[in-house]
Amino acid sequence: MTQRLPTYFISHGGGPWPWLEDWRQMLHGLELSLKDMPRQIGAEPKAVLMISGHWEEDSFAVMSNPRPPMVYDYYGFPKYTYDIVYPAPGDPVLAQRVGVLIAGAGLPTRLDPERGYDHGTFAPLAIMYPEADVPVIQVALKGNLDPAEHLALGRALAPLRDEGVLIVGSGFSFHNLRLMGPQGAAPSAAFDGWLQETVVKSSPQAREAGLLAWAKAPSARLAHPREEHLLPLMVAVGAAHDDKASCVYHEDTVFGAITASSFRFDAAA
Repeated sequence: MTQRLPTYFISHGGGPWPWLEDWRQMLHGLELSLKDMPRQIGAEPKAVLMISGHWEEDSFAVMSNPRPPMVYDYYGFPKYTYDIVYPAPGDPVLAQRVGVLIAGAGLPTRLDPERGYDHGTFAPLAIMYPEADVPVIQVALKGNLDPAEHLALGRALAPLRDEGVLIVGSGFSFHNLRLMGPQGAAPSAAFDGWLQETVVKSSPQAREAGLLAWAKAPSARLAHPREEHLLPLMVAVGAAHDDKASCVYHEDTVFGAITASSFRFDAAA
């Protein structure tokens, strides 16, 4: 019987950071946490399903390209970072399975044969699985950014955990590009404190209730003026059901002063 895999929400860094030496030094703690994920999982997954904060559609959508191209969705970086290739294969069969699960939950969805890997996917995976030998697909956020629908998406995807598929929500626990410096220290710490209490220390029922009302959290709209980088957490929590949460990455010096965290959901967490 296939081992049930954990789910994750990761703070994925910024842009093509693994290919930028100074950014990689700054995000050394994040790199160590991503490198440790395969050890935590214990067995190589059959595939990785990523929900990235960098892909939104009018409905949920599932990447179905067998050889996904690259999406360089960042600006102002060195020319060589627009030649990066993360050559992991896609998985059209899994994409079909995911589409059936999402539609079966009554959620709107479609297959997307054109979409490629954005940096919310290829940057962390380049650290986690540098050989790019694990198939990867992405699922788009729904553009209305409704927390309840993204929790429902996670619940729909949960059976994949028993089928060898690693579900990873890839966003950032603080995402206000205008406050990525000393001015973001206080709001990122306040919001992260709420996340720790809500995600790690609360019951599964209270956890979901808290996330549904996330906009009432301390410094919520300073932390996420727009919540596309938080919604991948909802998907990971929905797929976790009643599993416990643990914080697997936490530091308060990202971009000089920002507090950031990543979470794992597992029965044994």
